[in-house]
Amino acid sequence: MTFRILIVTAVAAEADSVGLGLPFHGPGSGEVPLPGGFALRRHTGPAPDPAGTPQAATVRPAVVADVLVGGVGPAAVAAATATALASAAAPYDLVVSAGIAGGFAPAAPLGSVVVSDTLVAADLGAQTPDGYVDVEELGFGRSAHRAPEPLTRRISAALAAGGQRHTVAPVLTVSTVTGTAARAAELAGRHPDAAAEAMEGFGVAEAAAAYGVPVVEIRAVSNAVGPRDRAAWRIGEALDSLRNTFQLLCHSVFVEPAP
Repeated sequence: MTFRILIVTAVAAEADSVGLGLPFHGPGSGEVPLPGGFALRRHTGPAPDPAGTPQAATVRPAVVADVLVGGVGPAAVAAATATALASAAAPYDLVVSAGIAGGFAPAAPLGSVVVSDTLVAADLGAQTPDGYVDVEELGFGRSAHRAPEPLTRRISAALAAGGQRHTVAPVLTVSTVTGTAARAAELAGRHPDAAAEAMEGFGVAEAAAAYGVPVVEIRAVSNAVGPRDRAAWRIGEALDSLRNTFQLLCHSVFVEPAP
C-alpha cells in the first residue's frame, strides 16, 4: 500500500522547510515537472516507525510526498494545485496547504502552529451599507471547506505528543494581508474563532474538493495579525516550527489514511 500526499506552499522557503521535515529519500525522489511550468519536489520511501527508524515497505506503508510551490494568493495556488491533481498518475489520499501565517492573539502566538478545522475565504463576498455579506448569503457559491475532524484530531494528538505548541481553529484566506488594527478587528469580529490568516488555503481547498480529496491547512505563525511591524516578525522561528511539525506528522498521521 502506498500513501500519497500533496503538500502545497506559496513560496520556496516554505517548501524547503517542509522538505527538511520529510524523512523520505528513496528511489524516485527528485523533481517531477508538471504542465504550466510547475514542478513537484517528490519524496518517496517506506514510512518510518514511531521511533523514527525506517522499516521495510512490506512492514510499513510506502509514502509518496509531493511538495509543490504553488504561488502566492488563492487564484495562483488553486491553478497550481489543480494542475498537480490532474497530472497525478495515481490519486492523492490527502492535500495539505502549508506555510507560515499571521496569528490572531492570543490564540496563536509567534512560533506556534495552527491546524485548520475550517479553511475560510474571508473576503469572498460583498460590502453593503449593512456590512460584509459572504458569498453564501449572496447565493453564488461557498466560502468555507471543513477539514475532516478525524484527521485534525490525529494531527493535534501527534503535535501534542511531540511538544509542538498548536491550536485547531479556522484559518482565514485573504487576498490582501491585514495591515491595520481596524482590519484585524473587523476580521476577528466576523470570525471570532479564527486563529490565523494566510493567502492560499481556500484556493488549495477548492482544487482538492473538485477532485474529491480531503484537505487540511497547517500554518506556523510568523507574525501577529494587525499593524505591519516587520521588526516583530519571526519568520525563521515559524519556518523551524513548520519543519518540526512535518517531521512529527511523518511518523504517524501522514503515512497512512485516516480511519
